[in-house]
Amino acid sequence: MNQTSKVLNFIQNTTFEDLPKSVVDYAQDCLFDTLGIAAAASKTKLSTIVANHAARHFGAGELGPATLMFDGRTASPVGAALAGGMSIDSLDGHDGFALAKGHIGAALVPALLAASETLGSDAGEGSGRTFLTNLVIGYEIASRAGLALHDSVSDYHTSGAWNSLGCAAVVGRLLELDNEQMRHALGIAEYHGPRSQMMRVIDHASMLKDGSGWGAMAGTSAAFLAADGFTGAPAITVEAEEVSHFWEDLGDRWCILEQNFKAYPVCRWAQPSMEAAMSALKSAGKSYQDISAIEIQTFHEATRLASPNPKDMDEAQYSIAFPVAALLVHGQIGAIEIDGDNLTHPEVLRLSNMIQMSERKDFNDVFPTERFSAVKLTFADGSSVLSEPHRPKGDPGVTTLHRADLIGKLQRLASPIVGEERAKAIVGQSLAMHGENAKLVDLTAHLNKRP
Repeated sequence: MNQTSKVLNFIQNTTFEDLPKSVVDYAQDCLFDTLGIAAAASKTKLSTIVANHAARHFGAGELGPATLMFDGRTASPVGAALAGGMSIDSLDGHDGFALAKGHIGAALVPALLAASETLGSDAGEGSGRTFLTNLVIGYEIASRAGLALHDSVSDYHTSGAWNSLGCAAVVGRLLELDNEQMRHALGIAEYHGPRSQMMRVIDHASMLKDGSGWGAMAGTSAAFLAADGFTGAPAITVEAEEVSHFWEDLGDRWCILEQNFKAYPVCRWAQPSMEAAMSALKSAGKSYQDISAIEIQTFHEATRLASPNPKDMDEAQYSIAFPVAALLVHGQIGAIEIDGDNLTHPEVLRLSNMIQMSERKDFNDVFPTERFSAVKLTFADGSSVLSEPHRPKGDPGVTTLHRADLIGKLQRLASPIVGEERAKAIVGQSLAMHGENAKLVDLTAHLNKRP
């Protein structure tokens, strides 16, 4: 079987029974973690803007509506995918794929939910298993497309450039595209995926984020275009010989198991420094009030996270100094600690503005496979402590966030927005999706109304 046929066969013919139990379990964790961030993000300024945009400019059309998550209004599946992806991206707490330096679930989950609703694939018994199967397929295609694109081009682009292919694959599967149509869907998604400048938004934080909404829209649109006969094949990241090694183990190596989870809703590049700072403070046995100087030693890309005095939540999430300082002061980081009055908290700003950053070659050498930071704290009495190198929490198999940790995270972030009972229901229904008779609508009933 040639490379293209192998990929198409995996997309078209993988069944729930082909998935190892560990993959099903991890897919459910990815699902409720992403939905928890969607719930927590639903009241951000960015989310309000994009939901209004989708409702106003992406009418449902002849295929029928898709409901905007945690909003209740409807749009086309293309519009709902766009709004959902951008909304989730507005609170930077969703899962990621370290080797591709980006994210899949933020685009894939809303695209798949929207298409499942519009195409009537969410109601019948067994639709829970169908959804999980499609979700896994999307993670596998997007992961490898991301690796292939990063390997074959020189620029550092946003995740939407490649998570679009995962979205196209699963929406195309729902549309029952044939192999030739699926080839075109992947090619259209690759061509239209937003190959945007990621370091631009790192250097100049804004609502642009990681392109996940645009990737979800491009991938969903690509599948519908291909169904109507629009052409776009080949997808170079799938079919080019020089990237074949990324696809050889498709169906044997499960990339979904390599997705990481976040402990805090800020850029993952900041999180090793957050862990290191807290470790240093604990080992010193002192209070944050005693700190007189902070030095962060980390990898180059993390030093680009600026904004010690962020003016809004977007800048706070793409900062390193501010979340480190906020964690030292508050002892935790959720949406509240990086927004509103807490952006001007005097002690947080005092610590944030004293932080000095430097690169370490050993940390640069292992990025992006590993993300390390060490933090040196100096205190008013002249003493100091340097932490050991720290990774972020949530690296699978190393600093794992287990299911109980993720449930606690969801409750902490989502409950203030949607209520504790609704947050519990999102977890419970996500974890019931593997049941033989599970219906997707039992989950979406908790998503498709306003908080």
